[in-house]
Amino acid sequence: MEALIWIGAAITLAGLAGLVWCIATVAKAKRAGLSDDALRQRLQKVVALNLGALGLSTIGLMTVIIGIFLK
Repeated sequence: MEALIWIGAAITLAGLAGLVWCIATVAKAKRAGLSDDALRQRLQKVVALNLGALGLSTIGLMTVIIGIFLK
């Protein structure tokens, strides 16, 4: 079950990398000085990816916890 812990940790890190990418993308869009409509369109695309990355990291953490319980 140790492998399950490491797999979960890798999935969690992938999700966290996605969250960091979303944060960087939003910060870059805000610094670009776009109009409200253009900024809103760009942020709408990032919201879906943000939720996906958050879900991925949650699944990874659940996998780690299951691996710890089964160990």
